Amino acid sequence: MGFRELQFDADSIFLVTGGAGFIGSNICEALIDMGYTVRCLDNLSTGKYENIEPLTANERFTFIEGDIRDMDTCMEAVKGVRYVLNQAAWGSVPRSIEMPLLYEEINIRGTLNMMEAARQSGVRKFVYASSSSVYGDSTELPKREGHEGRVLSPYALTKKVDEEYGRLYKELYGLDTYGLRYFNVFGRRQDPEGMYAAVIPKFLRQLLHGETPTINGDGRQSRDFTYIDNVIEANLRACLASSDAAGQAFNIGAGGRLFLIDIYEHLCRALNIDVEPNYGPPRKGDVRDSNADISKARELLGYDPEYDFEKGIALAIDWYKEYLK
Repeated sequence: MGFRELQFDADSIFLVTGGAGFIGSNICEALIDMGYTVRCLDNLSTGKYENIEPLTANERFTFIEGDIRDMDTCMEAVKGVRYVLNQAAWGSVPRSIEMPLLYEEINIRGTLNMMEAARQSGVRKFVYASSSSVYGDSTELPKREGHEGRVLSPYALTKKVDEEYGRLYKELYGLDTYGLRYFNVFGRRQDPEGMYAAVIPKFLRQLLHGETPTINGDGRQSRDFTYIDNVIEANLRACLASSDAAGQAFNIGAGGRLFLIDIYEHLCRALNIDVEPNYGPPRKGDVRDSNADISKARELLGYDPEYDFEKGIALAIDWYKEYLK
């Protein structure tokens, strides 16, 4: 069963922070399509208004342009809200190495502001985005919760701190928090532009525009690429999860392991393009290999990813062909 069959009380109000971003806008769209009331909070620093513009005509959708670093904004946004889906954050390992103070402000203090606002307002469930980067230099595969290594970037550290706050807010205050460790999410509306763009949309943009992509490293680094609809499902299932599962973090992936060079060659075949990639130096702070053990999320959240890589990438390629015309 996919997320579209999940049911909440008809009067439920959802707050999606970072709701104009890649993941957030897809969650907003899904909830509106399911018939629920959605409030979107975003300061548009990395999110795009165009991602949510089609939703603004719906009376059940409200956009608040604001910043999670401002506590008054957070308190206003959570009024009457039953479920908070906190996607607001700055991503990118390389950018975090360049801007550690900004990442601390947004990803730690901003998330803490939202947890505190949720606690004060009596929010039922607080679901927040964590990251597979918390596994750091651990070489164990597949990655399992409780078997983390030393973090390798400020970004990864911010997510590790968020998880600790999530645990404390459950233990000290009784707020049901659920941390979702995303593994390399891809799909429609993921930004293909800029030096910090994720690898799949970046490769697709370059290939479709006749450019030669560069692979950082030898191409043998592996990832658990996870289609966006699996992530939507994980967020909504966490909203329905038992309180006994709260205060914990969960791997959200597809449970697969793919090498970067194989992904590149798959995209070339799908687009009927034959271009040898360039190779550059490995990126500082990157985890070498990534593969999610999702058994804990299956057991405690009921997470059952509907999309494997092949199914998801076919949909993503179709979307980018249209978007990048």
